[in-house]
Amino acid sequence: MSTAKKMKFEEAMQQLEEIVTNLERGDVPLEEALDQFQKGVSLSKFCKETLQNAEQTLTKIVDENGKEKLFEENSEKE
Repeated sequence: MSTAKKMKFEEAMQQLEEIVTNLERGDVPLEEALDQFQKGVSLSKFCKETLQNAEQTLTKIVDENGKEKLFEENSEKE
């Protein structure tokens, strides 16, 4: 979803929560429900990728030589 790439994680999560709430009510016409479901899948994928990227960034550290290392590799040596 091109618009998801421009939004923040929190905005995507809020939209996803609204879609889920709307669909759980069960009074959404079928075509609208399918559109909302597809949008929700795209938002979910965007959020998952954003979280994975954040996790990868947070698990790296920079050593004395300026090289990136995984945090877990460094802590196993101690």
